[in-house]
Amino acid sequence: MGDTTIKKIDSSHSPKGHCGQKYLASGKTVSMRLWEGEEKSDKKEDSVRDYETVGYVITGRAELHSEGQTVVLNPGDSWVVPKGAKHHYEILEPFTAVEATSPPAEVHGRDDESNGSCQSVQKSES
Repeated sequence: MGDTTIKKIDSSHSPKGHCGQKYLASGKTVSMRLWEGEEKSDKKEDSVRDYETVGYVITGRAELHSEGQTVVLNPGDSWVVPKGAKHHYEILEPFTAVEATSPPAEVHGRDDESNGSCQSVQKSES
């Protein structure tokens, strides 16, 4: 018989990360997180992370700047940020998106403040 470990996560009880991300389901090699209602932000410093990120825009708009490229993210768009790529996001309109990270961002300190500025969608610090 195969692995029968199934997890259901009630997001109303999910922990939040230091940048406001809500951690959702997590497996051994991938995890999900939700950025909900992120407000408009100014350009941020580039981040480099030790995981790959894929995301999907639910509402709002943002720009993703990575390695000299800029893409506008609109509802229904999805994206990939490769592991180790320099990047940052600029929120253009209140933004909600789901991301998956591999390996999981929240384990082994990969998502810690000490590893750089808030990764992925960032709230303005002003």
